[in-house]
Amino acid sequence: MYITDYQSPVGILTLESDGENLTGVYYAGQLNKDNPNLEKVNQDEQEIFKKVSTWLDAYFKGKNPEINFPYKAAGTEFREQVWNELAKIPYGETVTYGEIAKKLAEKRGKKKMSAQAVGGAVGSNPISIIIPCHRVVGQDNSLTGYGGGIETKKQLLACEHHNLDDFKE
Repeated sequence: MYITDYQSPVGILTLESDGENLTGVYYAGQLNKDNPNLEKVNQDEQEIFKKVSTWLDAYFKGKNPEINFPYKAAGTEFREQVWNELAKIPYGETVTYGEIAKKLAEKRGKKKMSAQAVGGAVGSNPISIIIPCHRVVGQDNSLTGYGGGIETKKQLLACEHHNLDDFKE
């Protein structure tokens, strides 16, 4: 696995790749960089990192860039289903944990599913920003926990032209 750092308006992000796919976007302190299986490289040494960096540059300028690189988030079947739902949330929109739970319950042929279980899967998303877990809010439009912190979640929503007064803390 390869890693590189990307300097963003929300702090340093660590990008992780298997050499072909983006496998992680982590905030400071989320990834153990001392792991001997990780090789730190310059952004321009891996094509995937160049593409992701270009995408992030555009995103942080308030644009809605098309994802033109492969990514792979590895997890349990349930987590991967949740992450697939997250990837469908359009730029500039938000959904609740309950709405995701309802969609997944329907797909699985169940009457209902726990929004808390969905929240656990959202919280374990390894590819922050690209798989937009920051677009998930509480039932009352509250800005609930986020791996990068609530202030970072606010900054990301502001990048997508949200009026932050619409949300509760």
